Amino acid sequence: MWRLACLTMAFAAVNAPVFAQAPVDVPVSTATTAPSATEGKAWSFSASAQTYVMPDADNFVQPTFTADRGWLHLEARYNYEGHETGSAWFGYNFSGGETVTWQLTPMVGGVFGDTAGVAPGYKGSLSWKKLEFYSEGEYVFDTGGSSDSFLYNWTELTLAPVEWFRFGLITQRTRVYKTDRDIQRGVLAGVSFRHLTVTAYAMNPDEQKPNFIFAVGVTF
Repeated sequence: MWRLACLTMAFAAVNAPVFAQAPVDVPVSTATTAPSATEGKAWSFSASAQTYVMPDADNFVQPTFTADRGWLHLEARYNYEGHETGSAWFGYNFSGGETVTWQLTPMVGGVFGDTAGVAPGYKGSLSWKKLEFYSEGEYVFDTGGSSDSFLYNWTELTLAPVEWFRFGLITQRTRVYKTDRDIQRGVLAGVSFRHLTVTAYAMNPDEQKPNFIFAVGVTF
């Protein structure tokens, strides 16, 4: 009788639900509708710093921090819209595709510091085999005056012949530093190892004094 009771208890324990178990991490929905409340329970984070090496101006660093959980995207930037200027963002993640994959995050942000205002923006990418097109942009409605409102954009087209190396072309439209060109262009090359990525950019390499950007990013 004792053995029968023990076997019954063991069988019940094995088949009972484990309420203390952590929820399974579900990737971002591949549909264009909001994921259900059970999806995307785990947070993912990234941090990056871009060092601008300027031939005729002071060098500066532009850090960015992101946090994602399912459809939710949060982001903080500094020195992006202007020197001594920060911005905080809220966005919604969409993604999809099989042979050609895509990701899109429409966002809205608040800008504060030397530049102040509100900004709708986006981040998105389109990938096919070893090719990737990436773009991010925002339009800052400057509360100091409509004449100071400005469109910012950063766009890359890259080829990754191997998993750890990529190179390509870049364009940039910014007001964080002065340039004779409304849209700058350049080349880039980057390497990655596990969660770490290092990329070098040469902006306007056809000019006598090009600008250089060195970026380091980590995901966790």
